[in-house]
Amino acid sequence: INAEYMGHLLSVYFFSITMQSTAADDLSTIGRKSNNISRSGGVYIPPFKIRKLEQNNVSPDSPEHQRMMWDLLKKSINGLCNKVNDVNIKNIVPELFGENILRGKGLLCRSIMKAQAASPNFTPIFAALIAVINTKIPEIGELLLKRVIINWRRAFRRNDKQMCTTLTKFLSHLTNQKVVDEGLSLEVLTLLLDKPTDDSVEVAVGFLKESGSYLHEISPVGLHVILERLRTILHEGDLDKKTQFIIEDLFLLRKKNFAGFPPISQELDLVEEDDQITHEVSLHDQTLDSEKKLDFFHFDPKYAENEALYQKIRKEILGDDSDAEKEEEDEQEEEEQAQVQQNIHDLGEQSISQLRRTLYLTIMSSLDFEECAHKILKGSHSLEGKEGEVVNMLIECCCNERTYLRFYGLLGQRFCVLKRVYQQEFEEAFKTQYSMIHRLETNKLRNCAKLFAHFLHTDALPWNILQYIHLNEGETTSSSRIFIKILFQELAEFMGLNKLNERLHDPTMQECYEGLFPKDNPKNTRFAINFFTSIGLGGLTDELREWLKNKPKEIMLQHREIEAQQAPSSDSDSDSDSDSSSSSSSDS
Repeated sequence: INAEYMGHLLSVYFFSITMQSTAADDLSTIGRKSNNISRSGGVYIPPFKIRKLEQNNVSPDSPEHQRMMWDLLKKSINGLCNKVNDVNIKNIVPELFGENILRGKGLLCRSIMKAQAASPNFTPIFAALIAVINTKIPEIGELLLKRVIINWRRAFRRNDKQMCTTLTKFLSHLTNQKVVDEGLSLEVLTLLLDKPTDDSVEVAVGFLKESGSYLHEISPVGLHVILERLRTILHEGDLDKKTQFIIEDLFLLRKKNFAGFPPISQELDLVEEDDQITHEVSLHDQTLDSEKKLDFFHFDPKYAENEALYQKIRKEILGDDSDAEKEEEDEQEEEEQAQVQQNIHDLGEQSISQLRRTLYLTIMSSLDFEECAHKILKGSHSLEGKEGEVVNMLIECCCNERTYLRFYGLLGQRFCVLKRVYQQEFEEAFKTQYSMIHRLETNKLRNCAKLFAHFLHTDALPWNILQYIHLNEGETTSSSRIFIKILFQELAEFMGLNKLNERLHDPTMQECYEGLFPKDNPKNTRFAINFFTSIGLGGLTDELREWLKNKPKEIMLQHREIEAQQAPSSDSDSDSDSDSSSSSSSDS
């Protein structure tokens, strides 16, 4: 019993000693925290205490005042970095320069990196913000680059895919903004693809999607080397199927010149090319220092002098308050005027787009051309002055069909019969379509030719539109020759060759057909004859053949007439010479 009692007393004794030592440690820790003003974050200062310190006019050189201003600076920078977006970035930049970001550059870099890691979709915005700050204070841009590179190397060594992807995206947009040289991007891609894994290849492909368009402009050779490395990895087939599909998608995107991934969007293009400052930093530089000490408060003996110096820098960057107010007023006036003009312009564009949408839906939903013409002419939209939109929409719908539908020819014919203005618009459309026929695909080209062939054989359009066709080797392309072939084959099918021949040799219309049946040069004449013969319409060229056959005889007759005219003149000259010689001999 005595042994059990003594054991109980000893356990109580040791427990009390342990509690006393723990309490002493806690008190000493609390004391150290309260006395140490160099730790990050510092001690919370209630608002009433801040007001009390301000009322007591604490000296700016005192640690308490500097600590209070450091906490306010930290809070302000964090708030500005967290609320920046593509709409208000132009307003956030002056506010940031209003704070002493030279003193708090460590805080600024840390806040931007934390915000970017939390919201990777806002990476282009943070890169644009750093690009603007870098033009005025390059030290901040360099410090941020060092920290991003150091953190990226750490994440790469630890195989931290999420952090590596986030920082890689940040580096790509900093490269697009020309804050860092493109050599860093190529080093990152080379390292990622040196010993490829599924994760490293995925990160590299994400990098190329973001900055591929910029690298294609600045360093096409380097981009080609990286893409060839990816092609080799794809052919080896050692990676997962998902990763192989990702690489194939990248090559498809490369064929489209990285469409949908512009280097810099229009809203974030804030830095002039002459003002850009580009840093050259290597990924393998082991001397990089992240300068973590800049994130913590340090007492500054020359606090007032440094603050006054930054105020001068801020005035040089932002200008005086009066100038800034004038500039803001001018900008507001310009924005209001631009907004008014834009509203007027947008209303016009909106009405045209609404009209085109209505026309398309009406054409697609109509059962026959009569119903469609009635709906369009009697619709809610006024077509006065917009007949060209109706004509263009009809031609576009016809060209986009898989095969030609007679519905469109009858619809266009109805418009031409009802109003002459539609006939004029179709004539202008024929000229435009023929001049840009090389841009159309074969199917669209065929539908377009059949549509205008319908207009011609029904006399919905005058035949003088054929004056825009010049059938010779120099003024035609393969697309235009296909268009002419289909056009005349359709006309021959509808009208018959004899009737078509009579129409094309109408004496009153020969001026309009001079380009179609050229007689200015035998070479062009032979080309036209060979063309119509090859498409099975050689009967249209009988007159051309006769002209080409008789042309040498006419030329010979012309030469003989010229020689005959020159012969009498030469005989008279010789007679005059002989008379002069005989007279001179008699005198002697």
